[in-house]
Amino acid sequence: MKNLVAQINEQIAAFQANAELQVEKGNKAAGTRARKAALELTKLLKEFRKVSVEESKK
Repeated sequence: MKNLVAQINEQIAAFQANAELQVEKGNKAAGTRARKAALELTKLLKEFRKVSVEESKK
């Protein structure tokens, strides 16, 4: 669970950095990286929800 939270935090940081570059400097490649991080973040958050529900049932 701690590893999963660490991965989520890593993806959030990557998304924030790349989204900021896209918005402020118009960097198209950063936009692509931000979208990729958002997709990965979606997967990780779904996994977190699944694990969290399992842990709460114990």
